[in-house]
Amino acid sequence: MWYNPIGSSVALILSMLAVPLVAAAQPVGPVHRIGWLSAGSLLASRANIKALQQGLRDLGYVEGQNLAIEYRYADGQFDRLPALVAELVRFPVDVLVAGGENVARVAQHVTHTLPIVVVAGVDPVEVGLIASLARPGGNITGLSLISTELGGKRLELLKEAVPTASRVAVLFNPANISAVSQWREIEGTARALGVQLHAIEVRQADELERAFAIAASEGAGALIVFRDFFIETHRTQILHLAAQRRLPAIAWVRTFAEGGLLMTYGPDELTLYRRTAYYVDRILKGIKPADLPVEQPTKFEFVINLTTAQALGITMPPSLLILADEVIK
Repeated sequence: MWYNPIGSSVALILSMLAVPLVAAAQPVGPVHRIGWLSAGSLLASRANIKALQQGLRDLGYVEGQNLAIEYRYADGQFDRLPALVAELVRFPVDVLVAGGENVARVAQHVTHTLPIVVVAGVDPVEVGLIASLARPGGNITGLSLISTELGGKRLELLKEAVPTASRVAVLFNPANISAVSQWREIEGTARALGVQLHAIEVRQADELERAFAIAASEGAGALIVFRDFFIETHRTQILHLAAQRRLPAIAWVRTFAEGGLLMTYGPDELTLYRRTAYYVDRILKGIKPADLPVEQPTKFEFVINLTTAQALGITMPPSLLILADEVIK
């Protein structure tokens, strides 16, 4: 049998080179499993997910190597949350990242052992998610979007932009447990400004057009949009209806202003979701949620869409333009 020493040597070298390449593709060490659960949709959650992923990469966690993330979305249907939480608990995951207080509230009833990191739009102490900001207790910790007078500040900004607005419609989802606290935030400010508030409830998409018709019939001169995952899921339709009704409005997160709403004011949510990676990391390294203090926002964004203002015939006061972190033209 003829033997080719050169060919055999080449084959041997190639086989030796291939070994490290295969080994390098394999995960090194344990693979941590994280559950992501949002009350909203994939589209509404995409930016927050990218922020979380970036925060995890900064700490050395990379999907497909030492990290696996299971993603679940309720698409604004809160009644789906218990089943989705139970599914992630059974999977199982090591940590659950809860996108919102409604998710955390449901998860709290489903499991008392799985560590939960939440970005909450309510005071987590007030609604019973945790014992205190400094010592959460239980299996929940994370960050809160709530800051004193945040809702009142939005109403002040809206009134300064539209001083003729004596009636302001408030678009909210009554199924959201933060709706009551958000309403309470603006009540006192409304009285001080001499503004009459009109509550307009929306629970499903086919109610949105009717909601804006009610706002018009009530003579609302402006609109406040409450923080809610259902509302964010249907952001495009809300932006269309606000433009159609020529209704100046303010919401909580910059994506609304980027899409055409007059203004937004609120915490920098992407920074907060990036920060959740810190909590995930600490828990994976053995720290109990009960011992990780809940953080509150320190950075806020005020965004004005000047193109929308011009389309609505609103001359934005220089005082607001100076305050704005970004003016979209």
